[in-house]
Amino acid sequence: MKNDLTCVGIVTGILIVFVTLIRIDIAHLLIWGIFLASPILIVWMVWRVLAAPVDIPETFEEQWYQDRPDMKRKT
Repeated sequence: MKNDLTCVGIVTGILIVFVTLIRIDIAHLLIWGIFLASPILIVWMVWRVLAAPVDIPETFEEQWYQDRPDMKRKT
């Protein structure tokens, strides 16, 4: 899971740099480079998070509307 959090941190950091560069209004070439690379970065981050080997002990039936007991499915 650590590598997945690193990936999210990198993409978030690049987003913060991107917004800061836009606000300061400098380095237009770098702004365009980050803008053009952003779809690839987002796809990379989503792929890493969705492909992470996370073990979930509860099933969907057990967690169905867990905050509303009256909405639980009857089996």
